[in-house]
Amino acid sequence: MSNNSNTIAAILAGAAIGAAIGILLAPDKGSKTRAKLKEGFDDTTHNLKDSFGAGSDVLREKFANATKNLDGTFDDLLSNVSHKTEEVISFLESKLADLKVQNAKLQK
Repeated sequence: MSNNSNTIAAILAGAAIGAAIGILLAPDKGSKTRAKLKEGFDDTTHNLKDSFGAGSDVLREKFANATKNLDGTFDDLLSNVSHKTEEVISFLESKLADLKVQNAKLQK
């Protein structure tokens, strides 16, 4: 994502610089040149805002998906731990029953 943002920013900056140089070298009145520069600057600003807006939307979506995945993984982990706990308890109860039987035999 960072690489794409850098590439987009570089392209937009290059386009803005190229447009500015082209306008400055064109034989036009000063007021027209300033208007064209302002228009180019406004277009570039608008394009940058759109790019950053799209990038932030993508980041928000990825963060939301990661959060959902993390919640699901945590729920799965809790469920798995719960099942393992039940298995351990059952095993210990079985061993306790065996020990009670052995103890009863020894007490006779």
